[in-house]
Amino acid sequence: MTEPAAHRGLQRITPRRTRIGLVAGGLGAYWPQFPDLLPQLQASARRVSERFAALDCEVVDVGFISDAQEGAAAAEKLRVADCDLIVGFLATYMTASMLVPVAQRSGAPVLLLNLQPTEAMDHASFDTGAWLAYCGACPLPEMANAFERCGIDFRSVSGYLEDERAWARIDRWIRAAGVRAALRHGRHGLLGHLYPGMMDVVTDPTLVSAQLGGHVEILEIDDLRVRVEQVTEVETSARMGLAGELFELDDSVQLEDFRWGATVSVALDRLVEDFALDSLAYYHRGLDGETHERIAAGMILGASLLTARGVPAAGEYELRTSLAMLVMDRLGAGGSFTELQALNFRDNVVEMGHDGPAHLAISARKPLLRGLGVYHGKRGWGVSVEFDVQQGPVTLCGLGQRRDGSFNLIASEGTVVPGPLLQIGNTTSRVDFGCDPGEWTDAWSASGVAHHWALGTGHRAADLAAVADLLHLDLTVVAP
Repeated sequence: MTEPAAHRGLQRITPRRTRIGLVAGGLGAYWPQFPDLLPQLQASARRVSERFAALDCEVVDVGFISDAQEGAAAAEKLRVADCDLIVGFLATYMTASMLVPVAQRSGAPVLLLNLQPTEAMDHASFDTGAWLAYCGACPLPEMANAFERCGIDFRSVSGYLEDERAWARIDRWIRAAGVRAALRHGRHGLLGHLYPGMMDVVTDPTLVSAQLGGHVEILEIDDLRVRVEQVTEVETSARMGLAGELFELDDSVQLEDFRWGATVSVALDRLVEDFALDSLAYYHRGLDGETHERIAAGMILGASLLTARGVPAAGEYELRTSLAMLVMDRLGAGGSFTELQALNFRDNVVEMGHDGPAHLAISARKPLLRGLGVYHGKRGWGVSVEFDVQQGPVTLCGLGQRRDGSFNLIASEGTVVPGPLLQIGNTTSRVDFGCDPGEWTDAWSASGVAHHWALGTGHRAADLAAVADLLHLDLTVVAP
């Protein structure tokens, strides 16, 4: 994810590191027959462990196993470690009985690696012992059959030790495991109440815990109000200074509104810290300029700063979209709160965006704070964030819900292209999906996505397929 100047210096909230359990192995009957084989395989296993450590994850390496008894001991160590992904390195032939207990007891998804030492054997010089170091492919079908019969899901990557194509696929599974971990361990704030009439965004918090893991913390607007009242003038001024560095201030911004937005921003940070939140969805209507209305209307600046720091915030009580934003953020794609604005049949693009919180890391340039006398369709007034998304490949990601209550991921890849944009305090983008914008809009709507989603940079459908696999969710990709 590119980091524009407006995002530099804004400290991200450090997420929990992805924890990978690693076990390597081969059939112990070979060791006395071929004395040079085990040291070679152990060296390969050390190289795999080094490569994993370089992927910015915590590696729980339980070493090299040679029989079912050692497999059972490794299984117990990995069960206690509570890993996000179990990786089994098939260094040579090994029996399924050596890895099935590891997969059964851990409760984590399983990735099997068949990475031979080099691209190909030297057939002229190799004997049986040298060949066996290249024999990790042999047990892979055996593992697949045994895992299927034991009811264990798995995925595999085959290649060689320094095969960058294979490591790109491995990295995708690591990032997907990180997304799964962020949801499984996450605490997701739900503040206020549903925007009246938005039937599509209604989400049962229990289903989030049931299907994705984690916890939904129900918050009142007063949880934020009391923290707003505790913010000092010094804290407000400091936040205004930070915002002045990160944003261009439009002439429409009223100093009083800017100061209020900064105050609410400080209080939002305190709310997130006090409740240990990893994401936030919010909405509160309020009436006639009273305190609660002003607080709800003053959240855009602070919610955008939180989103940029890795705590996605979505307006209109959009819990599923705040989770989709979390998915895209953890994939390194940003992820801004987005909906359809209009179709442009002259330029063959779909125009989309939203008022409210935005992910500053995907802005094409220094974002703008614009003062608004009215928030369309909402109570209140104040400052809003405006920018256009970086030109280039983008992916939409929505978390849908079917009639049986099950969640599913919905994605579409496109390209942000240049052209005229509205200047109304929204984050906006012109997306070319490579087809008639009307046909794309019909297909996207028919997917069952709600009217909000996350927009992130890069083409991420393959990444989202890995995430969907680990979460046991269906993925619908809307393509031309």
